[in-house]
Amino acid sequence: MSEDKPAETVESTPAEANAIPNGKGHEPGEEITASAKTPPTEDGEKETVANSAQNASPHRTENAEANLPESQEFLSGAEDKKTTRFTDFEGKTSFGMSVFNLGNAIMGSGILGLAYAMANTGVVLFLLLLTVVAGLSSYSIHLLLKCSGIVGIRAYEQLGYRAFGTPGKMAAGIAITLQNIGAMSSYLYIVKYEFPLVIQAFLKVDKPAGEWFMNGNYLVIIVSVAVILPLALMKQLGYLGYTSGFSLSCMVFFLISVIYKKFNIPCPFVDFAINSTASVMNVTDPGGEDNPACIPKMANLNSQTAYTIPILAFAFVCHPEVLPIYTELRNATKKKMQHVANISIAVMYGMYFLAALFGYLTFYGEVEAELLHTYSRIDPYDTLILCVRVAVLTAVTLTVPIVLFPVRRAIQQMVFPNKTFYWPRHIAIAFVLLTFINLLVIFAPNILGIFGVIGATSAPCLIFIFPAVFYIRIVPKEEEPLRSVPKILAACFAGIGFLFMIMSLSFIIIDWTSGTSKASSGH
Repeated sequence: MSEDKPAETVESTPAEANAIPNGKGHEPGEEITASAKTPPTEDGEKETVANSAQNASPHRTENAEANLPESQEFLSGAEDKKTTRFTDFEGKTSFGMSVFNLGNAIMGSGILGLAYAMANTGVVLFLLLLTVVAGLSSYSIHLLLKCSGIVGIRAYEQLGYRAFGTPGKMAAGIAITLQNIGAMSSYLYIVKYEFPLVIQAFLKVDKPAGEWFMNGNYLVIIVSVAVILPLALMKQLGYLGYTSGFSLSCMVFFLISVIYKKFNIPCPFVDFAINSTASVMNVTDPGGEDNPACIPKMANLNSQTAYTIPILAFAFVCHPEVLPIYTELRNATKKKMQHVANISIAVMYGMYFLAALFGYLTFYGEVEAELLHTYSRIDPYDTLILCVRVAVLTAVTLTVPIVLFPVRRAIQQMVFPNKTFYWPRHIAIAFVLLTFINLLVIFAPNILGIFGVIGATSAPCLIFIFPAVFYIRIVPKEEEPLRSVPKILAACFAGIGFLFMIMSLSFIIIDWTSGTSKASSGH
C-alpha cells in the first residue's frame, strides 16, 4: 500500500466514485480511461473503491492526467490511457445470474467431446486431468481478480496493457479473439450438423433430396440472423442471465438423457444400418457384457490421447468473460466473484465428468468425437435423443452471444481504443463477426480440429500464461517481491501453460502428419 500521495488519492476518489459507480458521469458504455481505475460498484463498496485507488497510486504517478475529473480526461487525448468499456454501469446482476452467465460461458460444445476424450485416456487418467484443469482454472481466475483489484481494471486487455503496454494489450486481445471465434465456430458447427438431423427426424425423411431447409449451411445462417444477432446486440452482458439459465437447464437435460441411455443401450451396440433381426439378437445376447469391447479402461494411451488436454483446456476457458461478469455483479468484491467462479467451475466439473463417464460407458471404444452422432448410429428417430438434440442446439445457440461480447470488446480495445460507445459500431462489429464465423463454419474441418488447434494455443495462454505473467508484473514488488511464494507459484503456473501448449501442439502436428488423425479430415 502506497502512502506517498495520500492527499491526491483522497482528492481523486470522490470524483471517481461519483462518476463511475452510479454510471452518472457518462453514458453507460461510454469510454473511461485506464487511469480512472475505480471499477463500477455500488455505494456499499466505497471502502473498496478507496483502497483500489490507493493501491493504484504507485502505478499512476507517471500519468499527468491521472487525477483529473473524468470529463477532463476525455479531452486529454492520451490515446494509450483510454479504453472502450461498454459494460461500465452500476453492477445490477445478482449472484445467481452471474453464476448462470459464467457457467454458460464455461459450458458449451466442449461437453460433447469429453466422452471421446475419456475413451482415449481411460476413466482414472481422465478424472485426474479434469480435476487438475478445473483446479488450475480456479487458481488463474484468482490471479486475474487479484490483478484487477490492485489496478482497478476490469478488462482483460487493459490488464495486458498495464503489464506490458500495447504489446500486452494486443496479445490478450488476439488470444481472446481467436479463442472465442474458435468457441463460436464450434457451437455453430453443432447447429450445422445437428439441426438438419433434427428436421429430418421430425419429418421422417430417410433420404433427403437436397431440400434447402435440410441444408446445414442455410440453417446456420438463419439461426445466426434470427436468434444470435438480436441477443448479441444487447448493450450489457447481465441481461443474458435468463437465457444462460435456460441454456444450462438444456444441458442438464442432456446429461440426464445420457445417463438414462447408458442403461437402455446394449453393448456392443449394432448400427441402425444393419438389419433389425441382428439388432434383436444383439439385445437378447446374454454374453454381451463379457465382450472385451465392453470393459472400461482405467488408463489408456494412444495417438488420439494428444487431444485430451486441449479438449479439457478448451472446456474450462471462461476467462475472457470473468472480468465483464465481475463488472456487472451487484455489490462486487473479489471474494464474491471468486465464489461465483468456484461454484460455476464445480458445477461444470460435475456435469463434465458425468457426461463423459456415461457417454463412454455407453459406447466404449466406439464413441465418436461428437457424442450425439454416436446415438444416431443406433436409431436416428429415437424421440429422447431427438429432444436432446433440440436441447443442445438451444444451449449452444444461446451461448454464442455471451462468447461474442468479449470478442467485440477485444476488437474495440485494439482497433478503436479512443472511441465512445456508438450503436452503429456496436452493431457492425457483431454483424461482421457473425458473418466471418458463419463463413468459417461453412468451410471448416470437423469439430475436433477446432478443439485441438485453438485449445492448444489460445486456451493455455488465457488460462495459464497471461494471468500468471500479468500477476507477476502488476503486483508491486513492495507488496510481493519476485521471490515471494505467490509470485514463484505464478511463474510455475506460466511454465505449466507453456508446457501444455508445446506438448499439445507437438502431438497434434505429429498426429496430422502421420495421417491417422480424425481431426484433419472432413466430417
